[in-house]
Amino acid sequence: MNARLLLLAFVLSSPMPVLADAVRVSLEGRAVLGEKLPALLVHIEEPIAGFEVKLKRSDGQDVEVKGGGSPGLTRRIELNQPEGRFRYEGALTVRFPDAESGVMPLSFDTELYGTLKLDVRKEDVDVAARRLRFVLSRPAKRAELTVLMDTGKKAFEGEVPFKGEAGGTPLELTWPAAEGRVMKISLRAFDTAEFYTGVDLYPWQVDIPHEEVNFASGRADIPAAERGKLDKSHALIVDALTKYGRFASLRLYVMGHTDTVGAAAENLDLSVRRAKSLAAYFRKKGLRVPVYYEGLGEEAPAVATPDETAEAGNRRAEYIIAVEDPVLQHAPRPPRWRKL
Repeated sequence: MNARLLLLAFVLSSPMPVLADAVRVSLEGRAVLGEKLPALLVHIEEPIAGFEVKLKRSDGQDVEVKGGGSPGLTRRIELNQPEGRFRYEGALTVRFPDAESGVMPLSFDTELYGTLKLDVRKEDVDVAARRLRFVLSRPAKRAELTVLMDTGKKAFEGEVPFKGEAGGTPLELTWPAAEGRVMKISLRAFDTAEFYTGVDLYPWQVDIPHEEVNFASGRADIPAAERGKLDKSHALIVDALTKYGRFASLRLYVMGHTDTVGAAAENLDLSVRRAKSLAAYFRKKGLRVPVYYEGLGEEAPAVATPDETAEAGNRRAEYIIAVEDPVLQHAPRPPRWRKL
């Protein structure tokens, strides 16, 4: 998560001139839980004998700190508080070398935030409708959106304001039509305190057209006579990687399917082994991208058939280029992709 630490102004009553010359006070009033705490900074400008800070937090907690130092030093007083917004009231007392002292009343607010969370599900990205939905964990102030096309041009790059919608409220962004395919959507969302978090989305995949390999019945090894088909597929995969690899780091996914002849459990195992053989062949041809494989057996047929039907259209594989795990049509369950 990225967060910006802001220096806040706070209310001070006018101190006596000598105190104003000797000590300057500033505030780091906003912080992220687990990274830093809000802090009061005492900047020592001239010689002092010491100082004491006494504060009352809005929940009743007392803060008392004593310190000192030479001119040019800054003492950082961390305000160890719970998550949320608090007000502090109190005073800074400064003791001078001649035994005189001065008092500076203090009144300021601090905010300590937990991690800002952004939730975007795959189904919330509708490229066809040019729409993106998301949820932020805290009230939303604005979002920065960039939509990059495969032409290298941007369909949209700009800021979209919100109205402080409560955390958990579904928020929506849209962008205008543009030539080409959406390659990357960059979203950065800000809460009302100007903390932000972001995500890059790659809502696309390339299905590589190919001629199916004919395996021997019950076997997963690739017949020598079928290797020419895979060589042609490999060339198409390389072309796709060359075309789209400039936008992101890509992966190859290989999915295997069978017809309904035989036991379902055996077909599932066979489809996984065949997918692995295909993936391994592409790897041996020199592919340097990560390669994943999986099989669904007879669970996701391209052609609906009764059981024990030898349908050639269902004895198939899918070769998919994508940045993230691809979305499969008609898959009965999320694939458990295995890395080769």
